Amino acid sequence: QVQPVESGGGLVQAGASLRLSCTSSARMFNRYHVGWFRQAPGKEREFVATVSHGGGITEYADSVKGRFTISRDYAKSSVYLQMANLELDDTAVYYCAISRHYDLTYAVHDYEDWGQGTQVTVFS
Repeated sequence: QVQPVESGGGLVQAGASLRLSCTSSARMFNRYHVGWFRQAPGKEREFVATVSHGGGITEYADSVKGRFTISRDYAKSSVYLQMANLELDDTAVYYCAISRHYDLTYAVHDYEDWGQGTQVTVFS
């Protein structure tokens, strides 16, 4: 298992920025697509962003396009989610996970080895 670990969450005011990190000690981590998902209280887990194993392809949920940026650092076996202009609706637990699928997908069920999550709370 790859077992990534998320960090970087916090309590921020609307309009602020945060950078989340997803890091794994497993060398194989860099071989996989990595996605960020989030789950708000009482809601299903939803796709936020994903980056291909090569780093050249990124995809975003419509709700975060233009505000969030996903990137990866192979030397640090890490994937980052830079979040800008945060909104109240961004409040959720954010998770990262890997995908062993050939194609880059958005579906929660295509991802595995989930981290424990990091809480992001946005207040007005």
